[in-house]
Amino acid sequence: MLSKKKLYLFISIFILFAIDRVSKILILKNLLNNSSLEIYINSFFNFSLTWNSGIGFGILQIEHTFLYVIISIIITMINFTLIYWMLVSSNYLESIFVSIILGGSLGNLFDRYYYNSVPDFIDLHYESFHWFTFNIADIFITIGIIGLVIIDLFKIKNK
Repeated sequence: MLSKKKLYLFISIFILFAIDRVSKILILKNLLNNSSLEIYINSFFNFSLTWNSGIGFGILQIEHTFLYVIISIIITMINFTLIYWMLVSSNYLESIFVSIILGGSLGNLFDRYYYNSVPDFIDLHYESFHWFTFNIADIFITIGIIGLVIIDLFKIKNK
């Protein structure tokens, strides 16, 4: 039987997954229906649709091949490992950050299997320098990883 704390973690994963899905659906609907792959917001921030078949931030961009399938399977196994880690960790704060990672990771994993690629659309830039285009799920993953690093650096204990 799951404790209330663990149940809350699964609910938060679902909520984060839903936020990511809704953001991607809205962007895809707006950009693809308007025959434009970019929405200008201001001089340093746009919504610009790109499809990422690689891993985080477009690293290892690959076509849908055997290697793509292998990477997708590895990412799936990592997600199962994170779920196990979240369930067995005695540090609730650590479990919270793992659940944040899972909320984002499952969003991107869904896209890998459903679209064979992940829609990225947040484009931060300064003049001609563009940061990697990313999505809401990537933000969740990054927040979770930073949280785990901070916990480890400061050896924060929280039951």
